[in-house]
Amino acid sequence: MIIGSAIAATMTASIAMAASWDMPTPYPEAEFHTKNVQMFVEDVAKATGGSLSIKVHSGQSLFKHPEIKRAVQTNQVPIGEMLMANLQNDDAVFGVDAVPFLATNYADAKKLWDAQRDLVQESLSKQGLQLLYAVPWPGQGFYTKKPINSLDDLKGVKFRTYNAATSNMAELMGAVPTAVEAVEIPQAFSTGVVDAMVTSGATGQRTKAWDFSNHFYDLNAWMPKNMIFVNKSAFSKLNADEQKALLEAAAKAETRGWQMSEDIASASTEALKAAGMTVEAGSSALVDGLKGIGTTLTKQWLENAGDRGQSLMKAYQN
Repeated sequence: MIIGSAIAATMTASIAMAASWDMPTPYPEAEFHTKNVQMFVEDVAKATGGSLSIKVHSGQSLFKHPEIKRAVQTNQVPIGEMLMANLQNDDAVFGVDAVPFLATNYADAKKLWDAQRDLVQESLSKQGLQLLYAVPWPGQGFYTKKPINSLDDLKGVKFRTYNAATSNMAELMGAVPTAVEAVEIPQAFSTGVVDAMVTSGATGQRTKAWDFSNHFYDLNAWMPKNMIFVNKSAFSKLNADEQKALLEAAAKAETRGWQMSEDIASASTEALKAAGMTVEAGSSALVDGLKGIGTTLTKQWLENAGDRGQSLMKAYQN
């Protein structure tokens, strides 16, 4: 009887010590970022023997994308995922990967992240948050119903954007910026809210862009990153083994996620072609026009980022 009571008490104590976290993410389960998150939480559960379990709430089902950072910061949830550049109004260092034609391939995107990471962590830490890992989207391109040969063809077009950086770009192109989250893209096109968009080949494939657009301009204009971050107070309440497991799973997820992104970049472009879309790199007039906008946005970014931005850019370009 005494032994049985002792076992029961031990089990009760173990259950009480187990941590269960809710994790909001902005993208659907079919998106490669979310698949990587699922593998991340499985690695955490396995490494901790179940003492730390994380339930993923994908597709904005728990919090809308713009609400996730605040939800984690106020510890409504201890962990979350979001597009890093969405926070550039908080601190410009978050938005450097959304500057057109600054980093247009995975090698340069990795070099940019190496220059950016410590500044991102510094900024998050001041807000009670801790970076776990970040993974880039494949290069961004344009989806349109009609062919475009230059920026003039986008003037007045209702253009899907997803943060301040893409909205600013759309305005400079003469398009009409219209904020639409990734989960809402098909509906936005079908209801006439937008007629063109900027996003990756991966998102185009997942949303079956061939149902509402005919052309994909594979510009690789920039490679924005999603980041996964945790509330510092919640992290501090984990025991040392759980903290170690979380950080090791995060490092593994970052390495895996970059490879997943690179793999899907080429696969999604082929899928768009196979579905009947016209896929091309874009005319020299279009690319030159966008590079000109990229130069303007780079100058704006450097002005907003100040000395820290200058330091980041110097580290990236050296």
